[in-house]
Amino acid sequence: MTDPHQPATSPGTDQGDIEHRAAIAEALGKEVWPADRDQLVAKAQERNPADRVLADLRRLPAGQQFENVQEVAQALGLGTEQQRF
Repeated sequence: MTDPHQPATSPGTDQGDIEHRAAIAEALGKEVWPADRDQLVAKAQERNPADRVLADLRRLPAGQQFENVQEVAQALGLGTEQQRF
């Protein structure tokens, strides 16, 4: 039985992934996209994010362009909501 006071999460996600993705999004802002790993790390460093956020951004594959935080989360193996149709 689910606790009615817990926020709903989509299948494939958990609260920790959602909070971590939110921290990444906060560190990057909205004006950075599209960007590659190095651009994302540089942008995040301007905002002095948590060490975990910088470490994760540095793990992203080099040479790949990311269009949004969802793509970053997927590349990091974080659970993401499935697009609804």
